[in-house]
Amino acid sequence: MKVFRRLLTFEEAKQTIQNHFEAKPLGVEEVPLLEAHNRVLAEDITASFDIPPFNRSTVDGYAVKAEDTFSAYENKPVKLKICGTVNVGEKPKITVRSGKAAEIMTGAPMPEGADAVVMAENTERKNSEIYVYAAVAKDENVMKAGADIKKGETVVKKGQLLSAREIGAIAALGKGKVKVYKVPQVAILSTGAEITEPGKPLTPGKIYDINAYSLSAAVLEGGGKPVYLGVFPDEAATLEKVLKKALVSADMVITSGGVSVGPKDVVPKTLNALGKPGVIVCGVATKPGKPTTVAVVDGKLIFSLPGHPTSALLIFHLFVRPIIECMAGRKPAKPATVKALASTRMFPARGRRTFTMVKLKKNEEKGFVAEPVPVGLSGAITTLLKADGFVEIPENQQFVDVNDEVVVHLFKTLEE
Repeated sequence: MKVFRRLLTFEEAKQTIQNHFEAKPLGVEEVPLLEAHNRVLAEDITASFDIPPFNRSTVDGYAVKAEDTFSAYENKPVKLKICGTVNVGEKPKITVRSGKAAEIMTGAPMPEGADAVVMAENTERKNSEIYVYAAVAKDENVMKAGADIKKGETVVKKGQLLSAREIGAIAALGKGKVKVYKVPQVAILSTGAEITEPGKPLTPGKIYDINAYSLSAAVLEGGGKPVYLGVFPDEAATLEKVLKKALVSADMVITSGGVSVGPKDVVPKTLNALGKPGVIVCGVATKPGKPTTVAVVDGKLIFSLPGHPTSALLIFHLFVRPIIECMAGRKPAKPATVKALASTRMFPARGRRTFTMVKLKKNEEKGFVAEPVPVGLSGAITTLLKADGFVEIPENQQFVDVNDEVVVHLFKTLEE
């Protein structure tokens, strides 16, 4: 009896998923700007007016006609009569004529007739007159209307992930709401009689649920919203009930555990009972991650990942995250890579694409050196904690030799 169907290669598994499911944005919704951070913009944001909308002073000083100051020197100041004051946030009610000056604050609108601002420190005030000790050119110390953003200019483009910078730019345009792509809801559950939720007492023979929590965080990082459903026993009727409920409320479902070859591994059979087409991937020729199972039910993906934490998180990174990113309207992130030299010989699993976890060390002569992280038992979560990234070894490659150049796919940006 065959334990698995024919294992699909890494590329075959990806292509099979693509053939059955088109990863695309789920739709658009309008949200308050204050709630738009880390969402993907679903419209171009175009300025409907100039920013600033008026000529404004960039310093505290006096608004003048520049030509009135051309003869001013440190030892031969020009005398001008003060005709009024312009404060921030008010429309000027005065006009600056030849021989006049208006006191002005930083950010205040330029009064009619003025085309430059003399800095306060370059003047001396005596009653209702000022002495100007330095000449200014036309438009000096003035920010012109539209100098920052011009009317009609596209300020933030559709598809942009909104950070604090984009939020600020949109706020400057006076928009209180923006259209963004919907966030995919991803239901997450763990299976296994040995699993206990963190926060509860750990009884003999039990272990805490690692996968649901690490996968929930990974979903958030990919732009989705995790919906934690809990821990369930490896019992077909119970799993079928909870999965049906998850498919109604969520856009995708992720399970972990119950996909190997033991008598309690009932997930593949349960998935086929949920609807058509059912299981489309039942085992992938990778190490780790061989038992990975994927189903499509009612147009929604169900990823059933291995129970081993390192395997589950790596398979999520390789298969699931890019799909969630597309569903959230994001551009799938290209993982950062760095070249390094292998510190020791690395062997792939026979006939399977192997992803070897490595720790990078800096070598003044060789640059980076990639050192495999001892895997130990595949259930060890510390493997990922200790690793900086992984080296991908093709299934048809016999081995990576010492000092061979390898490409390390980083889990995060290296710290200096």
